[in-house]
Amino acid sequence: MNRFKSGKVLIFSAPSGAGKSTVVNHLMAKYNSLGFSVSATSRAPRGKEKEGREYFFFTAEEFEKMIQQDLLVEYEEVYSGFYYGTLKSEVERIFKEGKVIVFDIDVKGGINLKKLYGERALSVFIMPPSIETLEERLTARGTETPESLQRRVAKAQEEIGYAGSFDKIIINDNLERSLREAELIVENFLNS
Repeated sequence: MNRFKSGKVLIFSAPSGAGKSTVVNHLMAKYNSLGFSVSATSRAPRGKEKEGREYFFFTAEEFEKMIQQDLLVEYEEVYSGFYYGTLKSEVERIFKEGKVIVFDIDVKGGINLKKLYGERALSVFIMPPSIETLEERLTARGTETPESLQRRVAKAQEEIGYAGSFDKIIINDNLERSLREAELIVENFLNS
Protein backbone atom coordinates (compact mmCIF):
# COMPACT_ATOMS: atom_id res chain seq x y z
CA MET A 1 0.00 0.00 0.00
CA ASN A 2 2.33 2.70 -1.24
CA ARG A 3 0.21 4.87 -3.52
CA PHE A 4 -1.98 7.44 -1.83
CA LYS A 5 -3.77 10.46 -3.23
CA SER A 6 -1.38 13.41 -3.19
CA GLY A 7 -2.32 16.86 -1.95
CA LYS A 8 -2.98 15.58 1.55
CA VAL A 9 -0.90 16.24 4.63
CA LEU A 10 -0.28 14.32 7.86
CA ILE A 11 0.48 16.28 11.00
CA PHE A 12 2.04 14.55 14.00
CA SER A 13 2.45 16.51 17.23
CA ALA A 14 3.32 15.60 20.80
CA PRO A 15 5.19 16.80 23.84
CA SER A 16 8.93 16.04 23.75
CA GLY A 17 9.55 12.42 24.70
CA ALA A 18 6.10 11.09 23.80
CA GLY A 19 7.43 9.04 20.87
CA LYS A 20 6.28 11.18 17.96
CA SER A 21 9.50 10.89 15.96
CA THR A 22 9.56 7.12 16.47
CA VAL A 23 6.04 6.85 15.04
CA VAL A 24 6.82 9.19 12.14
CA ASN A 25 10.08 7.36 11.29
CA HIS A 26 8.18 4.06 11.23
CA LEU A 27 5.57 5.44 8.84
CA MET A 28 8.22 6.99 6.60
CA ALA A 29 9.98 3.62 6.31
CA LYS A 30 6.72 1.78 5.57
CA TYR A 31 5.19 4.06 2.92
CA ASN A 32 7.35 5.39 0.09
CA SER A 33 4.63 7.83 -1.02
CA LEU A 34 5.15 9.95 2.11
CA GLY A 35 7.52 12.92 2.07
CA PHE A 36 9.00 14.18 5.32
CA SER A 37 8.96 17.93 5.86
CA VAL A 38 12.18 18.85 7.62
CA SER A 39 11.42 21.64 10.08
CA ALA A 40 13.55 24.71 10.69
CA THR A 41 14.75 25.67 14.16
CA SER A 42 16.92 28.25 15.86
CA ARG A 43 18.18 25.85 18.51
CA ALA A 44 21.48 24.00 18.33
CA PRO A 45 21.60 20.34 17.21
CA ARG A 46 21.15 17.74 19.97
CA GLY A 47 22.79 14.34 20.09
CA LYS A 48 23.24 12.89 16.60
CA GLU A 49 20.96 15.35 14.81
CA LYS A 50 22.18 16.35 11.37
CA GLU A 51 21.50 19.44 9.25
CA GLY A 52 18.77 18.73 6.72
CA ARG A 53 17.78 15.40 8.25
CA GLU A 54 16.02 16.19 11.55
CA TYR A 55 16.08 19.99 11.16
CA PHE A 56 17.47 22.89 9.21
CA PHE A 57 19.43 24.80 11.88
CA PHE A 58 19.50 28.61 11.86
CA THR A 59 20.49 31.31 14.32
CA ALA A 60 17.65 33.25 15.94
CA GLU A 61 18.60 36.24 13.78
CA GLU A 62 18.45 34.17 10.57
CA PHE A 63 15.11 32.74 11.62
CA GLU A 64 13.69 36.19 12.31
CA LYS A 65 14.81 37.31 8.82
CA MET A 66 12.98 34.33 7.30
CA ILE A 67 9.84 35.41 9.18
CA GLN A 68 10.19 38.94 7.81
CA GLN A 69 10.74 37.60 4.28
CA ASP A 70 7.61 35.39 4.51
CA LEU A 71 9.60 32.20 3.83
CA LEU A 72 7.68 30.08 6.37
CA VAL A 73 4.30 28.37 6.18
CA GLU A 74 4.06 28.62 9.97
CA TYR A 75 6.36 29.21 12.90
CA GLU A 76 6.26 29.36 16.67
CA GLU A 77 8.59 30.68 19.34
CA VAL A 78 8.33 27.50 21.41
CA TYR A 79 10.73 28.67 24.10
CA SER A 80 12.07 32.20 24.50
CA GLY A 81 14.50 32.75 21.62
CA PHE A 82 13.94 29.24 20.23
CA TYR A 83 11.93 29.20 17.01
CA TYR A 84 10.53 26.25 15.12
CA GLY A 85 8.80 26.46 11.77
CA THR A 86 8.00 25.01 8.37
CA LEU A 87 9.81 26.33 5.32
CA LYS A 88 7.62 27.05 2.28
CA SER A 89 10.39 25.54 0.14
CA GLU A 90 10.01 22.18 1.96
CA VAL A 91 6.25 22.06 1.33
CA GLU A 92 6.74 22.97 -2.33
CA ARG A 93 9.48 20.34 -2.77
CA ILE A 94 7.33 17.51 -1.42
CA PHE A 95 4.19 18.51 -3.33
CA LYS A 96 6.26 18.69 -6.56
CA GLU A 97 7.38 15.12 -5.89
CA GLY A 98 3.68 14.13 -5.75
CA LYS A 99 4.00 12.86 -2.21
CA VAL A 100 1.87 13.23 0.91
CA ILE A 101 3.58 15.66 3.30
CA VAL A 102 4.36 14.40 6.80
CA PHE A 103 4.92 17.03 9.47
CA ASP A 104 6.63 16.12 12.76
CA ILE A 105 5.90 19.35 14.55
CA ASP A 106 5.33 21.03 17.90
CA VAL A 107 1.77 21.15 19.25
CA LYS A 108 0.93 24.77 18.44
CA GLY A 109 2.48 24.39 14.99
CA GLY A 110 0.32 21.31 14.43
CA ILE A 111 -2.81 23.25 15.32
CA ASN A 112 -1.77 26.05 12.97
CA LEU A 113 -1.11 23.64 10.10
CA LYS A 114 -4.49 21.93 10.61
CA LYS A 115 -6.20 25.33 10.35
CA LEU A 116 -4.21 26.09 7.19
CA TYR A 117 -4.84 22.77 5.39
CA GLY A 118 -8.30 21.99 6.79
CA GLU A 119 -9.85 18.78 5.44
CA ARG A 120 -6.71 18.02 3.40
CA ALA A 121 -4.93 17.40 6.71
CA LEU A 122 -5.14 14.74 9.38
CA SER A 123 -3.71 15.86 12.71
CA VAL A 124 -2.54 13.20 15.17
CA PHE A 125 -1.50 13.83 18.76
CA ILE A 126 0.89 11.30 20.32
CA MET A 127 0.06 11.19 24.02
CA PRO A 128 2.50 9.90 26.63
CA PRO A 129 0.99 7.40 29.09
CA SER A 130 1.83 9.78 31.96
CA ILE A 131 3.96 12.80 32.79
CA GLU A 132 6.18 10.52 34.92
CA THR A 133 6.83 8.22 31.95
CA LEU A 134 7.56 11.24 29.78
CA GLU A 135 10.09 12.53 32.30
CA GLU A 136 11.77 9.10 32.42
CA ARG A 137 12.02 9.03 28.60
CA LEU A 138 13.52 12.52 28.47
CA THR A 139 16.01 11.63 31.21
CA ALA A 140 17.02 8.43 29.37
CA ARG A 141 17.89 10.45 26.25
CA GLY A 142 20.76 12.01 28.15
CA THR A 143 20.45 15.26 26.20
CA GLU A 144 18.83 17.42 28.88
CA THR A 145 20.23 19.47 31.74
CA PRO A 146 18.15 19.41 34.96
CA GLU A 147 16.85 22.88 34.04
CA SER A 148 15.91 21.99 30.46
CA LEU A 149 14.31 18.76 31.68
CA GLN A 150 12.04 20.65 34.06
CA ARG A 151 11.22 23.19 31.35
CA ARG A 152 10.27 20.39 28.92
CA VAL A 153 8.11 18.60 31.51
CA ALA A 154 6.26 21.84 32.33
CA LYS A 155 5.78 22.50 28.60
CA ALA A 156 4.51 18.94 28.11
CA GLN A 157 1.85 19.42 30.79
CA GLU A 158 0.65 22.53 28.94
CA GLU A 159 0.75 20.82 25.51
CA ILE A 160 -1.29 17.83 26.68
CA GLY A 161 -4.11 20.31 27.26
CA TYR A 162 -4.29 20.83 23.47
CA ALA A 163 -4.75 17.14 22.60
CA GLY A 164 -8.48 17.64 22.01
CA SER A 165 -7.68 20.05 19.14
CA PHE A 166 -6.35 17.13 17.08
CA ASP A 167 -8.30 14.75 14.83
CA LYS A 168 -6.85 11.62 16.44
CA ILE A 169 -5.01 10.79 19.67
CA ILE A 170 -2.67 7.82 20.04
CA ILE A 171 -1.70 6.97 23.61
CA ASN A 172 1.86 5.67 23.33
CA ASP A 173 1.89 3.23 26.24
CA ASN A 174 2.90 0.25 24.04
CA LEU A 175 5.10 1.05 21.05
CA GLU A 176 4.05 -1.85 18.80
CA ARG A 177 0.36 -1.14 19.38
CA SER A 178 0.94 2.59 18.79
CA LEU A 179 2.71 1.90 15.49
CA ARG A 180 -0.14 -0.36 14.29
CA GLU A 181 -2.69 2.25 15.32
CA ALA A 182 -0.77 4.95 13.44
CA GLU A 183 -0.66 2.77 10.30
CA LEU A 184 -4.41 2.18 10.43
CA ILE A 185 -5.22 5.86 11.01
CA VAL A 186 -2.95 6.93 8.14
CA GLU A 187 -4.21 4.32 5.69
CA ASN A 188 -7.86 5.13 6.42
CA PHE A 189 -7.28 8.87 5.93
CA LEU A 190 -5.14 8.59 2.81
CA ASN A 191 -7.41 6.08 1.11
CA SER A 192 -10.58 8.13 1.75
